[in-house]
Amino acid sequence: MVTLPIHDRTGAEVGTYEIDPAELAPRINKQLLHDAVVMYQTNVRQGSAKTKSRGEVVGTTKKMYRQKGTGRARAGSRRSPIRRGGGHTFAKLPKDWSYRMPRKAVRLATRMALASRIADEEVTLVDELSFEEPRTGEMAEILRALNVDGTRLLVAVADYDVNVYKSIRNLADVSVLPVSELNALDVLSPRRLLMTKAALDAFRQKVAAEKQST
Repeated sequence: MVTLPIHDRTGAEVGTYEIDPAELAPRINKQLLHDAVVMYQTNVRQGSAKTKSRGEVVGTTKKMYRQKGTGRARAGSRRSPIRRGGGHTFAKLPKDWSYRMPRKAVRLATRMALASRIADEEVTLVDELSFEEPRTGEMAEILRALNVDGTRLLVAVADYDVNVYKSIRNLADVSVLPVSELNALDVLSPRRLLMTKAALDAFRQKVAAEKQST
């Protein structure tokens, strides 16, 4: 059982939150986490690299000079790969690098990622996070008060809030996501996580629903 302190916007501790990481994932499988992270990173590869083969290079198909009697090596094409301006011997073609892991494995990897962050005390809880209108300066003050500024940070909220999003989007190395969109790469990439109490409650409810459906 891990006891996390709950802070308010000023950084003062206003309560505690008890959670057992095993509730999210009974054990941490590093190989599964690695596979999930590699999948997400691979899926963002564009795969648009392209070079021209000798058949695609613009140029004449006329034989450069007669076969015999010149004293030079036999040559039939200016587009040969051994000549300047010629095509590539093994030309690169566009490729789709994306692939998918089983849905259950992806969900389990997300739960393992958050469970490992909680067990390593790399999650900061705040009682609530809302703004009547976008306030980037106020959000920066909150991060300083919570001592999570100046580092790569993911802010996880229960639901999408446009004012919270606009208050965070201009802060360097800070991103925000609702818990419904979290994945293993999002959770493991930043140095720390900042979660609202409602967000952690929502994630636990989501995990419970997933376990019931299996």
